[in-house]
Parts: sequence; C-alpha cells; structure tokens
Amino acid sequence: MNTGVDWDERYAEAQRVWSGQPNGALVDEVGGLAPGRVLDVGCGEGADAVWLAARGWEVTALDVSRVALDRAAQHAREAGVDVHWLHAGLLDADLPPGGFDLVSAQYPALLHTPGDDPERALLAAVAPGGTLLVVHHADVDTEHARAAGFDPADYVSPADVARFLDDGWAVEVDERRERRIEGGAGAHHHADVVLRARRLG
Repeated sequence: MNTGVDWDERYAEAQRVWSGQPNGALVDEVGGLAPGRVLDVGCGEGADAVWLAARGWEVTALDVSRVALDRAAQHAREAGVDVHWLHAGLLDADLPPGGFDLVSAQYPALLHTPGDDPERALLAAVAPGGTLLVVHHADVDTEHARAAGFDPADYVSPADVARFLDDGWAVEVDERRERRIEGGAGAHHHADVVLRARRLG
C-alpha cells in the first residue's frame, strides 16, 4: 500500500480508520515544546495536526490520500483550527529546507530508496534548534505482516533515521515504550519505538 489510490481505497472502507485521538508519543514528547512551525508527515485523518494547531502550532500536514485529507480538514473545521493541508508524499512535497521547528512522523509509511531519500528529507526539513520526532511500532510480527502483503523491512524505521544523526544533532530520546491507544486500526500494537532528536543550531 504505497500510492494515494491504495490509501484512498483503505480510507474509503470505513467512516474512520484511526482512533481520532492524537498519538500518545506525540503528546508526551511535544507537550513541553514552545509552539512554532510543524510538519506532520503522513497526517492521515488529522488528529495530530488538529491537536498541534489547537496548542498554537503553525501546522503543515501532508498525506498521499485525498480521502484522509478531506476528513482531516473536516476535523479541523469542527475544532475551529487552521491547518495547511498538502496532498503529497514526503518526497513529492515542495518543502522549505530547514523550514520547521518540529518534524513529526508518526508511524510513517515511507518506502526505502537507494539514496535514503526519506531519511534525508526528514532531517533536511528541521530548522536549526528544531526537533525531529519519528515514532513507529515495536515488536511487529514480520511473518504475519508479510502474509498480509506488507513487509516491514521495506519501510523506514526510527533506527534507519538515527543512522543519519551526526554530530549536528543531539539525540534526546531513543527507546522502546508501551503504547496507549483506544480504538482504531492500530490498536493491536502495544509498543512503540520513539526517536526524538534536536538539530543543533
């Protein structure tokens, strides 16, 4: 499931796919940061973007699914917040280099490329002094995933991103932790890998 069409089909199968609540790792890691400009990578139905905007962040949220973005925009309207929605993948979006004080990628479906383009794009978007937050599922049952037509090894993980954090970055969190969630398609995942790093300015 890599294209916008694939994701549109998935979202069209249900009135809501995810829980409708912001991701717990985002709330934990970002709650103490001063609001600024944030990029929400793979924003889905917009719960994280709306939560961030309600707390004073200037939010740019991108996703490959138009169906998801339409739902996200409706969520934002109901919450009375403004979000800049981008119908694009990370590598297709026209993003300003160093343009964001926070780049958040919560369970992103970013395919590996020969040039490690997704990892480089995530890092490049972070402003000096800004924060990169990448969260993914821990303890994934690889055999079960492959039987469902999905190979986790094809996708970028927090560990893949961490390999690119040189001495221009300070790694503040790199750990496995229990995950709290109520409902939604990801509720069967009970642990996360959380990577938070600050770009030195």
